[in-house]
Amino acid sequence: MDFQNIRWNKQTYQKFIKYLKTISEKDYQKFHQKLLKNEKIKVLGIRTPKLKEIARQISKTDYLKFIKYNTHTFYEENIIHGLLLGIIKDDNILNLIDDFIPYIDNWATCDVTCANLKIFKKLNINQTKKYLQSSNPWEIRFGLVILLNYYIEKENLSYIFSACNTVKNDHYYVKMAIAWLLSICYIKYPEITLKYLKSGDLDNFTYNKTISKICESLRVSKETKEKLKKLKRK
Repeated sequence: MDFQNIRWNKQTYQKFIKYLKTISEKDYQKFHQKLLKNEKIKVLGIRTPKLKEIARQISKTDYLKFIKYNTHTFYEENIIHGLLLGIIKDDNILNLIDDFIPYIDNWATCDVTCANLKIFKKLNINQTKKYLQSSNPWEIRFGLVILLNYYIEKENLSYIFSACNTVKNDHYYVKMAIAWLLSICYIKYPEITLKYLKSGDLDNFTYNKTISKICESLRVSKETKEKLKKLKRK
């Protein structure tokens, strides 16, 4: 599809959807649908590198019009929207990010988007507070994965540990995000993180998942893994 001279409106956006369907892969669609573990999500089956390429092309167009006409019907539409936010230079970027969050309905859209939002490198860690205080589990996960990607530094550990204690949401992907976040904290700062784990306010599921995630890492010695496994709660 020629993005160079495109003007976004309802008609051109529908042509864009038809284009996405022509580059989709049936086998990959089935594979990725299983990964998302949600049959309600409509997946076309386009690999992430291609979606990144498309997002870069769209960033050179009137991207606000693209966002306006985005129907958010397919998984790939959401991914492209999320990736776009990590590419564009817009004075209103934080509002654009907040407007996008309600469209996050799975772990992949959340995590792929977060991994590309380099803007957070320039922002104070307190910017994540509003996400962590949300009642929407996907918005909470968004905040946690942002912490994981951009804020795991020694001076931020107390904030991160406090956030993990404060978040009280039983959604599976929230708890797994906490476990993932803490496992990376452990890999970077093992002694401080282990002290927190022993005295923290994590529920048994999240605590044990954190231990499991740490033990999955190739950066942790076999001896250390054996010691950690003995700390699991029954």
